[in-house]
Amino acid sequence: MALQLPGCVGRFNSITCSPRALKVNNTLSQPRSDGVKWVEATSSFFDQDKRPIMLFDGVCNLCNGGVNFVRHNDRNKTIRYEALQSEAGKMLLKRSGRAPDDISSVVLVENHRSYIKSEAVLKIMEYIDLPFPQLAFLLQFVPL
Repeated sequence: MALQLPGCVGRFNSITCSPRALKVNNTLSQPRSDGVKWVEATSSFFDQDKRPIMLFDGVCNLCNGGVNFVRHNDRNKTIRYEALQSEAGKMLLKRSGRAPDDISSVVLVENHRSYIKSEAVLKIMEYIDLPFPQLAFLLQFVPL
């Protein structure tokens, strides 16, 4: 489920926001201003480093194996990693429209967009080394 903010467009499990939408607007309803609050609270994560952040379950061996796989195939270090259980991970989950204790899936957070579940996996594949970007292109035609 995508976070719904004014000026943001949701598609399946992801959102895209215009920079204007990230500013607090006093006319917003409480749930929406809370979403904007979390976007603003985590925007500093992208001030110095624009690379996306992959959120993963830090106590799951399968998830750790997935992170190791991505790190091994990301020679240019285009992705940062954060455990869902960390304070930063919880803040980024809220930014993505998820509950802070929801550790059920992988999440990829970019500066103005979040991807959840299979869309996150496809987007991660676009960032890592060949042949994964091409495979991600082909898999986008398969239903989520």
